[in-house]
Amino acid sequence: MATGNIPVVSSAEGGLSRYLDEIRRFPMLEPQEEYILAKSYQEHGDREAAHKLVTSHLRLVAKIAMGYRGYGLPIGEVISEGNVGLMQAVKRFDPEKGFRLATYAMWWIRAAIQEYILRSWSLVKMGTTANQKRLFFNLRKAKSQISALEEGDLRPEQVAQIAKRLKVSEEEVISMNRRLSGDASLNAPIRAGEGEGGGEWQDWLSDEGAQSQEASLIEQDEMEQRREMLREAIEVLDERERRIFEARRLSEDPLTLEELSGEFNVSRERVRQLEVRAFEKVQKAMVRAAKERDRGAQQRLVEAEG
Repeated sequence: MATGNIPVVSSAEGGLSRYLDEIRRFPMLEPQEEYILAKSYQEHGDREAAHKLVTSHLRLVAKIAMGYRGYGLPIGEVISEGNVGLMQAVKRFDPEKGFRLATYAMWWIRAAIQEYILRSWSLVKMGTTANQKRLFFNLRKAKSQISALEEGDLRPEQVAQIAKRLKVSEEEVISMNRRLSGDASLNAPIRAGEGEGGGEWQDWLSDEGAQSQEASLIEQDEMEQRREMLREAIEVLDERERRIFEARRLSEDPLTLEELSGEFNVSRERVRQLEVRAFEKVQKAMVRAAKERDRGAQQRLVEAEG
């Protein structure tokens, strides 16, 4: 699988439209054809087969990536990260499991994109709760479902609806919405190539339908990998930093600065400084680990190509 033959999004004006036009030219695969290609790559390291599997799913990556346009990051980089996830999925895909590559790959694609966003955004801290992360990645979808995509503050009834839907507090909804207030409208038109209708960005959004049992297992495996990366990252902390980091960032019932200042016989401000320092250390370690994992995955793909 030669990654150099995969189209990339140019940063030049109209680069995205040209990329979308280009990837539409790759044919979709019938189930039997996909099975044969996957077996050929799995058993013989057939690079051409792997290339066909990847290129036939580039539209899936673009579709998923468009759902993350509201985070202020270059869409070309978001798509590129998704393509890395797709290549990881192709390498690990087992056609004998009985489900399609798209079902398997979408979790690798989303994981790669979300890790890129988490590495790039200072807004999301490793110590935030699962609820806050879910709010970060699902607020725009929830707003779309209640037709609240206009910029600015949400109306009180809209805040209440979203808070109930995502199982978070109304204060968290208001705060996150203000931080993400630069989201692009999903109804913004796509400039298409000559002779083609571009449609709107929302036309590219992926279907968030029910996931299969296999997809759930894949997601669980990915989450376990992230937890392992965090466990390893915490090892860079000394005993006091680790205690404060875990008590403040990882606990379901976080301790207050006052409680920890009494435990360590230091001021609350000193506890806060230690917490910030610990978080920065863990964040840097997580970024390094993610980059090393990405490099390792790409190297394994190169080695598999022979």
